[in-house]
Amino acid sequence: MRRLPVTIVVSVVILTVVLACAIAGGLIAPHALRQSLYLGSVGAGQAGHLFGTDQLGRDVLQLSVAGARSALAGPVLVALGSMLIGVLMGTVAGYRGGAVDMLAGRYADLLLAMPAILLAIVVAGLLGGGYWIAVGVLVLLFSPSDVRLVRAAVMEQASRPYIESAKVLGIRPRRIMFRHVLPNVFPIIVANVLLNVAFALVALSSLSYLGLGVPPGAADWGRQLADGRQLLGSNPLASIVPGLLIILTATAVNLLGDWISDLLDRKVATR
Repeated sequence: MRRLPVTIVVSVVILTVVLACAIAGGLIAPHALRQSLYLGSVGAGQAGHLFGTDQLGRDVLQLSVAGARSALAGPVLVALGSMLIGVLMGTVAGYRGGAVDMLAGRYADLLLAMPAILLAIVVAGLLGGGYWIAVGVLVLLFSPSDVRLVRAAVMEQASRPYIESAKVLGIRPRRIMFRHVLPNVFPIIVANVLLNVAFALVALSSLSYLGLGVPPGAADWGRQLADGRQLLGSNPLASIVPGLLIILTATAVNLLGDWISDLLDRKVATR
C-alpha cells in the first residue's frame, strides 16, 4: 500500500479541523460573539486570551473558530452550484454541438469578459450586500469556466469508439451523455470543484473585507481581517490569524484536489 504524501496528510488534517469547527463551532466556541467593551483590545496571552481580543473585546481564537462556518459553507455552495451549471450546459453543448453549443459558448464568453470580483462588488452593492447574495452572484460568475471545461472534456470523449458503439446499439443520447460520457470526465470535475472552493473562499473573504459579505460583527475570517486593520499596533494577531487561516485552507483544498484528480485519472485509465 502506497504511503500518502506528507502534503496530503497535512492538508487532510487542516481541512478536518476546519470542517469540525464549521460543524460544531457553536459548541467549541460558544462565547465567540460575546463582547467586552470594558476589556477592549488586548495582546496575545493577556487576560487569558491566547491570541488576544479584537476592538470589541471578543476572543480572536473563538471568533476564528466560529468564522469557519461562513468560510467553508459559502465556497462549497459556490463550487457545487457553478459546477452543476457547468455539467448541465457543458455536457449537452459538447455532445450535441450546433445551436446549443453556440448558446453555451456565448453565455460563457459574455460572463468571462466581465471582471468577476468587480462585478460581484457592483451587484452586491446594488442589492445591499449580504452573504447569500454574494454566494449567488459568485455561483453565476464561476460557472462559465466550468461550462467550457466540461464541454471540452465531453467533446474529447464523444469521438471515442465506445461512444460510437453506444450509438450503434441505439442507446438514447441522454443516457450516453450522463451514464457513459460523464463518468469519464468525473476526475476533471472533482479537481475543478475543489479548485473553485479555494477561489470562492478568497473571493467571499474579499467581499466580506470590503463590507459586502457578512454583516458587521459577524464571525467571518474576511470580516476579521477588515476589523483587525485598526489593531495592528495593539494586537496584530487579530488580522494575522484569520489571514493565515484563509491561506492554509485554500492551499490545503488545492493540494487535495490535485491529488484526488490524479487518483481518479489512474482509476479511469485502468477501467
